[in-house]
Amino acid sequence: MTVDHTPARTPAPGGSRAELIADSALALLAERGMRGLTHRAVDEAAGLPPGSTSNHARTRAALLKAAVRRLAEREAQVLRPGEMTHPGDGPGGLGGGAADPIPPLADALALALHRSLVQQRDLLIARYELALEATRRPELREFYDATGRGFREPLEALMISVGSGEPRRHAQSLVAWSEGQMFSCAAGADHAALPERAALRAGFEELLRGMLGQ
Repeated sequence: MTVDHTPARTPAPGGSRAELIADSALALLAERGMRGLTHRAVDEAAGLPPGSTSNHARTRAALLKAAVRRLAEREAQVLRPGEMTHPGDGPGGLGGGAADPIPPLADALALALHRSLVQQRDLLIARYELALEATRRPELREFYDATGRGFREPLEALMISVGSGEPRRHAQSLVAWSEGQMFSCAAGADHAALPERAALRAGFEELLRGMLGQ
């Protein structure tokens, strides 16, 4: 699947001024990188009066934290961790007494990852900018890691539900594989073409069966 990878130049519409500011910050990170993120640039990108961003986030650290918080919210809208609690109804779903829960779980994971790759390339690039900056700012590192736990903990619960004896390690393996796919498609060697959902599903199923001894 070949897609247009041009980063979004306008922020996603937000329901409040705080969301608009954070969305504009994420759009700037994707388009210009960390050096292009300034309070004045966010005001301009958001179409707000000068000083609006400073009133909301007085320091650069506060602006970065607002961007991380909004990033987690927007990623959750696409990844939708709750879907993977019961990714299907009836005999084929995890909540429906499936004899083999791995195929529906692999399909749910593939759907979430495929949506992220197709709909959120600009957010992925912004996330990598923030992750790198967090390596230099301990206060941002702690905040960034805390938001990430909101995605990892549900995945650990899912691994328990399918019989994993080491859910934390297995969840980490799934996260690492997914992160590798996202980086490769957003900024790496596979940036010009995305894997089909079926290929992602096959990859997840291989990982799950290997980890669970099937």
